[in-house]
Amino acid sequence: MDPMILITVGLGAFVGGFISGFAGFGFALVVSGIWFAALPAYLVPPLVVLSATAGQLTGLAKLAKHISWPKAWPLIWAGILGIPIGTALVAYGAPERVKLIVGVFLIAYTLWQFMARRSVPQIRVTGLIWDRIIGFLGGILGGLAGLSGALPVVWYQMRGLHPAEQRARYQPYNLAILALSTVSMLAFEQLTSEVLRLSLVSMPIVILGALAGVWMYDRVTAKGFKRAVLTLLLFSGIMILVQSLG
Repeated sequence: MDPMILITVGLGAFVGGFISGFAGFGFALVVSGIWFAALPAYLVPPLVVLSATAGQLTGLAKLAKHISWPKAWPLIWAGILGIPIGTALVAYGAPERVKLIVGVFLIAYTLWQFMARRSVPQIRVTGLIWDRIIGFLGGILGGLAGLSGALPVVWYQMRGLHPAEQRARYQPYNLAILALSTVSMLAFEQLTSEVLRLSLVSMPIVILGALAGVWMYDRVTAKGFKRAVLTLLLFSGIMILVQSLG
């Protein structure tokens, strides 16, 4: 295997693992742009999903006190319904329009948050129907390219939840969606021997990066965490937009 490919895979794995450990999401959003530059496009989504799952497992193991499976369940079961739709979009070659919409939305949302001179109004909702809708849409994006985390993060920010409460909901959801996306990709025969060989390179490095990210998460303030997540969402939106237009 080309040494430059191995270096690129390892670099993406550490950066993505760090982001995943710190923010609880964002692996695919960051890593896809790095890996698409060095790998054939058909290898990237399954490699992202496998590697992101390793990062999520590491984060959950280190941050068990922040996690609430009951609070995440409305997101999870709705997301399960969306996963096959996203995987089918990959299998039949129609993901770019969806990614374009997601990229534009993330850029608009984060710029709105950063430019607001006063505190942005928070959404007050009752019931769990909107959690289920967001979970379903995130499931489609998870099956599409491991992008399950962005919409739940935006949703819980707009509801004004504390970062720990946000993470209690969206990190278990991300793990569940990524794990089920792996099964779905296996069913669509996307987990080839080439993907599995690359995952043996990426996954140990992802775990190291995730441990470093968790260490940083434990030392940042709620305000600092929010700004870091908004910056990540903005960067992610730009990367998705560039990929979809490219």
